[in-house]
Amino acid sequence: MSQSLSADASIFARRNAAHIRQIPEKLIDVTLQPIMFVLLFAYVFGGVIDVPGSNYREYLIGGILVQSLAFGMMGPGTAIATDLREGVIERFRSLPVSRAAYLIGHLVSEVGASLIALTILTGSGLLVGWRPHEDVLHVAGGFGLLILFSITMIWIGTLLGLISRSADGVQGLIFMTIFPLTFLSNAFVPAEGLPAALETFSNYNPVSTVVSAVRTLFGNATATPDGAPWTLQHPVVSAVGSCLLLLAIVVPLTLARYRARTTD
Repeated sequence: MSQSLSADASIFARRNAAHIRQIPEKLIDVTLQPIMFVLLFAYVFGGVIDVPGSNYREYLIGGILVQSLAFGMMGPGTAIATDLREGVIERFRSLPVSRAAYLIGHLVSEVGASLIALTILTGSGLLVGWRPHEDVLHVAGGFGLLILFSITMIWIGTLLGLISRSADGVQGLIFMTIFPLTFLSNAFVPAEGLPAALETFSNYNPVSTVVSAVRTLFGNATATPDGAPWTLQHPVVSAVGSCLLLLAIVVPLTLARYRARTTD
C-alpha cells in the first residue's frame, strides 16, 4: 500500500471512529450484546445441556465468538448502503483521495470493532469458567482463525452493502441468513441432540466447521458426531480453506461492484 493510499485510508478509518464517539450505541453489538449472549446461554442453558467430555460453558464460547463475528458483516453493510443512498461517496469523489481508500478505511475500522468484540467475549468467557487447554501457539492460531473469519465476514457485508438499495435491506438479508445458520449449527448445542434432518444440516453447515476449528485450536470439546463429514473431522484445514476461498471470490466481486457504483 502506497504512503498516500495508507494516509487516505486512515482518514476514512478515523471518520468511522468519530461516528462511534458521536453515537456510542453503535458499539452495543460488539460490547453489551456479546456479554448478554454469554451470560444468557452460560447460566440459563448451562445446567441442562450435556456436552460429552466437557462442560457447557467451555463448549459455548467458541460458538458465541463465531456468531458475534458473523453478525459483524452488519456494520460495513449498513454503513456503505447508507453512504451510497445519501450520496456521501459521491461527495468523497470530489476530494483528492484514492478511490480505494474508502473501502480500506472501512475494513480497518470494522476489524478494530471485531478486535474489541473478541477481547470482551474472551474476558466474559474467562469469567464464566471457559479455559483454553492447548499451548500458546494453538490458542494464537484460534484467535488468528477468528480474525480471518471476521475479515471474511466484513468483505461479504461490504459486498451486500454495495448491492443493496438500503440499509434496512442489508439488515434484513443478513439477519435472515446468519441467524438460522448460527442456530442450526453446533455453535450452541451438540449436533447429536438435534432431529435427524437438522443434524445433517448442522454437520454440513460451514458455521459448524469454523466453530469446531476454533474449539479444536483452543482445546475445547467439539462433540463431533459419529460419521461426521470430512470438514468436521478436519475442521481447521476446512475452515481456513473456506475463508480463503470466500475471500478469493468476494473481494474481486466487491471491488468490481464498488467501481461500478462509483463510476459515472
